[in-house]
Amino acid sequence: MKDKLFKKNGFNAVLSDKISLNRSLPDIRHRGCRKKQYLNELPTVSVIVPFYNEHWSTLLRTASSVLLRSPTELIAEIILVDDCSTKDFLKQQLDDYVAENMPRVKIVRLPERSGLITARLAGAKIATADVLIFLDSHTEANVNWLPPLLEPIAMDYRTCVCPFIDVIDWDTFEYRAQDEGARGAFDWKFFYKRLPLLPKDLQNPTEPFESPVMAGGLFAISAKFFWEIGGYDEGLDIWGGEQYELSFKIWQCGGKMYDAPCSRVGHIYRGYAPFGNPRKKDFLTRNYKRVAEVWMDEYKEYLYMRDRKKYENTEVGDISRQLAIRERLQCKPFKWFMTHVAYDLVEKYPPIEPPDFANGAIQSIANPALCVDTLNHGEKQTIGLYSCAKDKTQPQPNQFFQLSWHRDLRIKFGELCWDVSESVPNAKILLYHCHGGQGNQLWRYDPEMQMLKQGKNNRCLDMDPNNREIFVNPCDLANPLQKWHWGFVNMTSIAQWDSYGAKIID
Repeated sequence: MKDKLFKKNGFNAVLSDKISLNRSLPDIRHRGCRKKQYLNELPTVSVIVPFYNEHWSTLLRTASSVLLRSPTELIAEIILVDDCSTKDFLKQQLDDYVAENMPRVKIVRLPERSGLITARLAGAKIATADVLIFLDSHTEANVNWLPPLLEPIAMDYRTCVCPFIDVIDWDTFEYRAQDEGARGAFDWKFFYKRLPLLPKDLQNPTEPFESPVMAGGLFAISAKFFWEIGGYDEGLDIWGGEQYELSFKIWQCGGKMYDAPCSRVGHIYRGYAPFGNPRKKDFLTRNYKRVAEVWMDEYKEYLYMRDRKKYENTEVGDISRQLAIRERLQCKPFKWFMTHVAYDLVEKYPPIEPPDFANGAIQSIANPALCVDTLNHGEKQTIGLYSCAKDKTQPQPNQFFQLSWHRDLRIKFGELCWDVSESVPNAKILLYHCHGGQGNQLWRYDPEMQMLKQGKNNRCLDMDPNNREIFVNPCDLANPLQKWHWGFVNMTSIAQWDSYGAKIID
């Protein structure tokens, strides 16, 4: 049953069903948060929770945690927006349970699968409270999570506030901190990234701090300001890019965005993505281009140059309403956003990246028929060896790697890096999200020795040709299995290893 439900949900649903909807959570806030006092009068809240085929207990625990851990007088309603789910228990059974046990919970049902953005808008359109709070359907609000989100909005309605998003382990349901905060950012492929806190923020660890972009779908915003800036762009489809669109126009159109360290909300990051693409087409590129065309001015070219052909062949549809909002509100140019809000982003994520140290296929010199291959594996999985592609400089995606200017080794067209966390013989190499901080993901190629070195402890990429496995062992110049050939090596960049991109990395 655990395996069956994992395939449907991407988390341990059997365990979730055994845990109370009103379970205790550790109070992991900074100790100063427990002493903070907030305004006597705070605005009322409509909490909007879109869901599609969410598991019973995680959906109800989301709503229960909000009701149990919020001042009663502030919660006007919780709106569950059903994006045309197909699970039977999410129909009449859910209606009956909510009617009997959750009087302030409403259910809105969409007639067809429309995606996250449309579902959030559907909830926002019927909300009655002063402030809209958007949550995902597998979250848990923690101790006194609400006042820290509302006070900045009470002081200035043109403010958006995000909670710290903690981790609920998808297998054990352990609740733990993700970290102690960072400022939201992006790279020029529109992958969500983070920037370090500023000195003034570090000195005031319980105070909300400015953040250029939000992490995703957990935030509070006054209903007045949300609709003043047009809400979400209704032309965005399913999901993707909406957090950038909303973040850009909040800042560019006279608002501010904060992260609130004293507001903590846990989120289940799935161990597996159970839902496919309902459109059977590339809605994500269209969303990104739509955001770029409306808000990014000349900076949109840095996004497009990452995949020129794909963006040129993508139509954005009618954006006249969005452009009219920008004109009506006299919103600032994107250059202002980049120089006043995200002013240190270009140092860590340059619009024009330095070239790779090496890229292409990684071919064994001892066994030239074998190349490193992802084996179609994803995050937290190992990689191995497979028959080499014919073209070593432009191989198929499974064998196309890059030794990037970040000094990490990553899949060329993705955000997964080679990560080694063990210091044992035959240490495993796992694919993890690229963090750009080197450490476990630090790699260097020695073209003279033809060895790929990992970390700072003289360890090298090694292999077992019989089992087609790769791993890391102490470097051994006499071991032919540690010799590797790249499809392309940039000798100029490698010669400048110590100074190459130093300003960016520091």
